[in-house]
Amino acid sequence: MASVKLPDGSIKDIPDGGTVGQLADAIGRRLGQAAIVGKVDGKLVDLSHPLTGAHEVQIITDRDPEGLMVMRHSTAHVLAQALRHLYGTGVQYTIGPVIENGFFYDFEFPNGFSQEDLPKVEAEMQKIIDQKLPFKRDELPPPRAKERLHQENQRFKDEIIDELATAGETTVSTYQQGDFLDLCRGPHVPNTGKIKAFKLLSVAGAYWRGDEKREQLTRIYGTSFFDKKELDAHLKQLEEAKERDHRVIGQKLGLFTIDDQVGPGLILWKPKGAMVRTILQNFLQEELFRRGYQMVYTPHIGKVDLYKTSGHYPYYKESQFPLVRFLKEGAQALLDALEEAKTSGEPLPPEREKELVAKAGLEKGYPWDVSDLTRRHAIVWQLALSGEDYLLKPMNCPHHIKIYASEPRSYRDLPLRLAEFGTVYRFEQSGELSGMTRVRGFTQDDAHIFCTHEQVKGEFRATVELVQFVFHALGFKDVQIRLSKHDPNSPKFAGNKEVWLQAEQEIREVLTDMKMDFVEAAGEAAFYGPKVDFLVRDVIGRKWQLGTVQLDYVLPERFQITYTGSDNRPHRPVMIHRAPFGSMERFMGILIEHFGGSFPLWLAPVQVAVLPISEKFNEYAGQVIAALRQDNLRVEANLGADKIGAKIRDASLQKIPYQLIVGEKEAQAGEVSVRALGAGDVGKMTVSEFIQRCQQEIATHGVAHAVAAQS
Repeated sequence: MASVKLPDGSIKDIPDGGTVGQLADAIGRRLGQAAIVGKVDGKLVDLSHPLTGAHEVQIITDRDPEGLMVMRHSTAHVLAQALRHLYGTGVQYTIGPVIENGFFYDFEFPNGFSQEDLPKVEAEMQKIIDQKLPFKRDELPPPRAKERLHQENQRFKDEIIDELATAGETTVSTYQQGDFLDLCRGPHVPNTGKIKAFKLLSVAGAYWRGDEKREQLTRIYGTSFFDKKELDAHLKQLEEAKERDHRVIGQKLGLFTIDDQVGPGLILWKPKGAMVRTILQNFLQEELFRRGYQMVYTPHIGKVDLYKTSGHYPYYKESQFPLVRFLKEGAQALLDALEEAKTSGEPLPPEREKELVAKAGLEKGYPWDVSDLTRRHAIVWQLALSGEDYLLKPMNCPHHIKIYASEPRSYRDLPLRLAEFGTVYRFEQSGELSGMTRVRGFTQDDAHIFCTHEQVKGEFRATVELVQFVFHALGFKDVQIRLSKHDPNSPKFAGNKEVWLQAEQEIREVLTDMKMDFVEAAGEAAFYGPKVDFLVRDVIGRKWQLGTVQLDYVLPERFQITYTGSDNRPHRPVMIHRAPFGSMERFMGILIEHFGGSFPLWLAPVQVAVLPISEKFNEYAGQVIAALRQDNLRVEANLGADKIGAKIRDASLQKIPYQLIVGEKEAQAGEVSVRALGAGDVGKMTVSEFIQRCQQEIATHGVAHAVAAQS
C-alpha cells in the first residue's frame, strides 16, 4: 500500500500504483471532479502520476493559483494544436511558457501570421476543448524523442533535447492530446475540457531563445480562466490598461520621449516629466536626510575589474553593454591609416607605416608578413589594446563600497548610510524593451547601509518602514511582501549556504516582529543576498514589483572591507541595499498608469491653469498668476482668443488638477471660479483662499484629488 499524508496531517492508504487522481476520488467525489493536478512531495504532477511508498500529497484544484497556472500552460498546447490544424505541418512550434496573467507560444510560420488571424484560431481551439482530449504523458530516451518530433516535422525541439541529454537526462517527457505531440515537462490538466474560458490577446515578434542573431518567430499571447466572469473582468482590466498606457499618456502630456537616434530604451525626460521626477526625488531626499542618510555621487563608468570583484560582471554579463576598450597612445592613428589604405586600395607607404608603428610602440609582434590589410588591421587592434577595459555601470553598490573603503571606519561611524540617485545601464534585448518600464539606462533611488551585525535588524526594519512611507504617500494601499530567497542548487548565487540561511532568517524575524504578512519565494534573491520585494496593486488591480530591500554579507567579504570594533580589532560590516522606487523610469511609468496621467496636486507638473473668459481679462489673469507663483504653485495660462469651453477642454486633456476661470465678476470681486479635474465646479473663492486650499492638499501629499479625476 502507498501511505499518503494529506495537508491536514491525516494519513490515507491506497493500493501501490494508484494514481493521484484516484486518491482525489477516494477522498471525495467533488474533490475528484475539481482536481487539476497533484503536488507530491512539493512537486507538481499529473493526476495520472502513480503513487508508491510514503508521500506527502496535496490535490490542486481550480481554486488554487497553481491549478490556474497549469491550465494556462495546457491552453498554450491547445493553441499549438489548433495552428497545426489550420496551417499544416509547416508550422514550427518552439516554446510556450506560462507568464503572469496568461501564456505565450512562439511559432515560425511559412507564410506569416497576423492579429486578424486570431478569431479563426480561437474557433479551432474551442473545437479541441469541446472534444475533452486527454493529455497523455510519455517518457522517451532523447534520440527517440527527437525521432518522434521529426515525424511531426518539428526541428526547434532538437536543441532543447540535446541540452537535456548533455545535462545527464536519460529520458525526456512528451505530451500528446489527440493528434498533437509536444516536448514538455508538464504537468497538464486531465483533458482539454478543463479549459473553461480563454482569449488570444495579441501577436508580436520574437527571436528563438531570445537571441537577435537567431530565427525570427511570431509570438502569440493569450490567457485563460476557469470561469468566464473572471476572464471578462480580466479583459475589462486590459482595456482600461490600454487607456492608461504610459507610452501613450506620456506622449500626450509631454512627459518623456524615446528617439531612435539616441537609442532604444534610453529615456529623454521632457520638462513636465522632469518636473515630476524632481518632485519625487526631492520628496524622498528630504525624508532620507531626516533619517540620517548622506548623499553621494559616483561616475557612470568604471574599470571592469571593479565589477569582477563585486561579481556583477560574471553574474550580469549577458545583460551588460560591451566593454569600453582603450588603445595604447598613438595606436589609433596607425589603425586609421590602415583603414584608409584598405578603403582606397592605395598601399600605406612603408616608411610612414614604420613611423606610425614606432609612435604606437607596437614594433614587437607587428604583422609585417600579413599582406591582407583587413587581417593586419584586426591583429594590430588586438596588439594596441591598453588592457584598461571599462564598463558602463550596471549597479551602484561597488562604487559606494569604494567610498566606504576610502577612509578608516570605526564602529562609532556605523551605521553609515550612503544614498545616490545613480544611473546604471543594462543591455536589454530590443524585443523586451517597453516604454519606461523596461529600459537600457535607468536611475535607481539607491542607498547602501554599512552596519555592524548587531545593527542589522534595526536598520533593515527602518528601510522597510521607509518603503511603506513612500507607498502610503503615493496611494498604493494593496502591497504584498515577498521574502526572495536563494536556490542552493543554482550557480547564480554567490556565498555559502550558511550565510544565506542566516540572512534569510534575520529578514524573516524582522518581518515577523513587524507583524507583516509575507510569502517566501526560492530563487528570486539577488546574487549576493536575500531581499524583501514589495509588490503593489494599482487602481485597476494590476500587480507591480517596485521597492526592494536586500541584506548582503557577500560583497563586504568580496571587497574585504572592515571597521575597527570596540575591541580595537578589524570586523566585517554588513550591507543593506535599498531602493523604495526601484528605478525612476519604471516608477514613473507605473505612476502614469496608476493615476491615468491625473497626478495628485503635489506631483502634477502643472498644478493650476488660469483661464480668462476673454482677452479683456488677461490683465487680471496675470495678477492671479503672479500671486500663485509667489506661493510656488506651478501655473500655466491660456490667454488666447479661444472660447472658455475650449480652454477648459484643453486644460482637462492635459490633466491639470485645477482650472481657475476669471471674468468680469471675478475681477471685480478679486476672486476666481474654481474647477477641479474630474469633479467640475468647486465654487468661487478669493485667490488667497484657493492658495490655502492648495497648500493644505500639497502638505498632506493628498491623492484623493487624483483618484476623483480618474472616476
